Amino acid sequence: MSPNTPLETVGVIGLGYIGLPTAAVLAQAGKRVIGVDVKKSSVDAINASQVPFVEEGLETVLAGVVAQGKLSAQLETPEADAYIVSVPTPFKGDHDADLSYIEAAANGIAPKLSGGELIVLESTAPPGATEHMAKIILDARPEFTDEPNLANSLYFSHAPERVLPGRIMIEMVENDRIIGGTTQEAAELNRDLYASFCKGELLLTDAKTAEMAKLTENAFRDVNIAFANELSIIAERQGIDVWELIELANHHPRVNILQPGPGVGGHCIAVDPWFIVSADREYSKLIATARNVNDSKPEHVIEKVLGRADRFKNPTVAALGIAFKANIDDLRESPSKDIAVALADRLTGGTVLVVEPNIEALPKEFDGRDNVELAELDDAVDRADIILLMVDHDSFKDFDREKLQEKIVIDTKGLWR
Repeated sequence: MSPNTPLETVGVIGLGYIGLPTAAVLAQAGKRVIGVDVKKSSVDAINASQVPFVEEGLETVLAGVVAQGKLSAQLETPEADAYIVSVPTPFKGDHDADLSYIEAAANGIAPKLSGGELIVLESTAPPGATEHMAKIILDARPEFTDEPNLANSLYFSHAPERVLPGRIMIEMVENDRIIGGTTQEAAELNRDLYASFCKGELLLTDAKTAEMAKLTENAFRDVNIAFANELSIIAERQGIDVWELIELANHHPRVNILQPGPGVGGHCIAVDPWFIVSADREYSKLIATARNVNDSKPEHVIEKVLGRADRFKNPTVAALGIAFKANIDDLRESPSKDIAVALADRLTGGTVLVVEPNIEALPKEFDGRDNVELAELDDAVDRADIILLMVDHDSFKDFDREKLQEKIVIDTKGLWR
């Protein structure tokens, strides 16, 4: 393939919360997209125009592009003009990044290359991950080079997502994007591909800076949330309403404190700062401290519930929300889920009624616990001694608070102030 060949066929490796929306918007923009996933159930669902998770607006777009033949899914890596790698980057050891999924994707792509292809890492990863992916591919195919503008050139780039679950289909199109190539030519090729669907500004840099930029954005938010979470504990001990306190402080023209909660979850803010820490443990003390503050907040909530539960012989706790944020079904790194599991284990003679309107069954973390059940909101509140609100779902905002009068209410989100 010539370096000047238009990138019309795109292989998207990993069809999860980011990969599938990316594949869908590319197909909607007219590209021929072939999605790849290791889960046959996901592949079958996508080919049947079914979204395997909740994301507003995605199902309609998916149905259209599948019907038009613009998007299909399969288990094997195809030949393509460009590849987008959107696979998990979990932890291993002491919060080091596990790059094995990226490595597996690279090994799947390598045999399919003919020269001139663009390979984009979209997974959030520590500095150097894009270069690591490139090395795996080039080691497997030594006849190719990352030196640009040759017949045997390959182009490597990083384009981290920066979207909010629940608004992915909007923000993937409208938000500015950072694009970092291992060469300027790779960044420009990546920019041209993403310009097919992205209306935001496409900001070019090198791969390491792009990787660090995404981590920096989420570390900034994590530090701010840690300040709010620490403040909430101090305010509670002082008998102060932390939400009123933050509201008043935020009237200062240069103060913008975020909101406290039961912890920090999700695949970004709860994870990405650790990648900075693992890259430079000596000089990342503030970021590490913020992570530890946020990781410790669930235990504070658990202890608060257990302290109130002591007055009941067989306490029943309604745990409202176990997603990591409002109005989605995403349970990844969710502190609310972990709190509910811990309460089931530590409530002597107690019962936990999980209310999560966006799921149909409890996740595997609750397996083997016979004192937990998934319940409807009204039923759970009616049966519970303690109401623990952990996620500010819209369906909880409109709840009739008269029904809470005889209950012990622990509101970690300030929803029912």
